[in-house]
Amino acid sequence: MEGSEELESSLLTQPWASVRFGESTFLAKVCFRDSGYILLISDLNSVWYESTDAEAVGQRSKELNKRLTVHVSSFLNHLCNLMCPLLAGQPGATTAFSCHRSPNGLRLHVKSELSGLPFYWDFHCCPAPLEMVFRHLVRPLIQMNLALQCQVQELISLLLQKDAEIEDYRESGATLSRDRLRTEPFQEE
Repeated sequence: MEGSEELESSLLTQPWASVRFGESTFLAKVCFRDSGYILLISDLNSVWYESTDAEAVGQRSKELNKRLTVHVSSFLNHLCNLMCPLLAGQPGATTAFSCHRSPNGLRLHVKSELSGLPFYWDFHCCPAPLEMVFRHLVRPLIQMNLALQCQVQELISLLLQKDAEIEDYRESGATLSRDRLRTEPFQEE
């Protein structure tokens, strides 16, 4: 059975997606397994998360969905089937999401249907620990920034090299047949 550490490791491989709840826009990512789920959500001012095992899912589902008696894996599968389209930008037409912020965290409420009966779920997200924020948001952004800086330097180098080649052609007497192809030498700022 996967523990919360394995769930969080799996969450690292999930992409961030932009989602809207009412007037608020968030970045979110989620990972579902038979052992539970982990949700990470941010408004770029705060980061919240919820990591819940199958036992807690079963308990909460009994509290919120008294008329539904299905196995915990069915609840997890249904939650996954509701959240994944939302993160892909295609929320289900019969599913409603709302969120409520409080000083203690963020609650994401889901209203849908399961087996023809109303289905409710609340994600109870608390502030994410700093290490989680660094691992899932800050470090990847810094690494992406560094990679982009390297690409910019490579492109600058290529432009300078092409300018040198063009200047060599000019010095050897070559001329452009079309003035519109003439470019100014690149100058790094």
